[in-house]
Amino acid sequence: MRQKLIKSLGLLLCSSLISSSLLAQSNSAAIKNYPEKSIKLVIPYPPGGATDVIGRILAQELSKSLNQQVIPDNRGGDSGNIGADMVAKSAPDGYTLLMGALTSHAINANLDKDKIKYNLEKDFTPVDVVGVVPLVFVVNPSVPVKNMKEFIAYAKANPGKLTFASSGSGAPQRLAMEMFRNQLGLDLLHVPYKGSGPAMTDLVGGQVLTMSETVPAALQFIQAGQLRALAVTTSKRISQLPDVPTVTEATGLPNFDVVSMFGILAPAGTPKPIIDKLSEDIKAILQRPEVQERMLAAGVYVNYLSPADSAKRIQRELAMWAKVIKDANVKAD
Repeated sequence: MRQKLIKSLGLLLCSSLISSSLLAQSNSAAIKNYPEKSIKLVIPYPPGGATDVIGRILAQELSKSLNQQVIPDNRGGDSGNIGADMVAKSAPDGYTLLMGALTSHAINANLDKDKIKYNLEKDFTPVDVVGVVPLVFVVNPSVPVKNMKEFIAYAKANPGKLTFASSGSGAPQRLAMEMFRNQLGLDLLHVPYKGSGPAMTDLVGGQVLTMSETVPAALQFIQAGQLRALAVTTSKRISQLPDVPTVTEATGLPNFDVVSMFGILAPAGTPKPIIDKLSEDIKAILQRPEVQERMLAAGVYVNYLSPADSAKRIQRELAMWAKVIKDANVKAD
């Protein structure tokens, strides 16, 4: 009886080892042959915004380089959280990816941490950062200032009188202004709006006086003289506004670098060879001048980061916005 039991256990163990070996071989072949079918690129916002534009450019170019269709799938709602949650819960096989608005996701992770159902660091593996959209500080021309130093002096001489618009409590535009005013000790009055469009309309009309906004949204008004640009929020000057200084140049604040950052994320557990393949293909795509031109036409500056560097940048974003939200006592809408 004992010998039969030992024999049975041996056969079971042998069968298990064979099955494990076959499964490992199958998984290895699947990774080696990736992709063998179409890939879904979830865009967690409605069509038309920067995330959508970037996602569709990358989907089109990746379809060519991978010889498989990469299909954009807009899943808007809840400030990007619905689409992000969907990808976080998807199989980690490289066939469902997130076109992430990484700055917004990092803000949501702090501002809505009791509501969102996914963890930005634990539930995703970064493929890469692909690009950034700079912000610019602008004022209505009725404000009697010509540059950022004059703006700071005017704000300090008129505490609580300068109103600043934002497109929502958790928008990067709002938090960039909060970071700026906290570092300089300025007393500005926040006026929230439901989106950049209404905020810009009132800023141009003089109902509010200042704002931090994305360059694509503000550029036409700056060029038309309807708004005055004081400083860009990037570490270096940008080609679209070459005569506008950075915040650091204009104020002396060190390391002021705030952008709206975008990148590709995969579900946690996605095999490293798949992550590396996707990242290298996207890196090659982003080096093409015609792709860079298409991105810049939408106000996006190509800024590729590897998977490891992307993970570090996301950690930095999470820590930076956690401090800003705490210091400014920002609450979710």
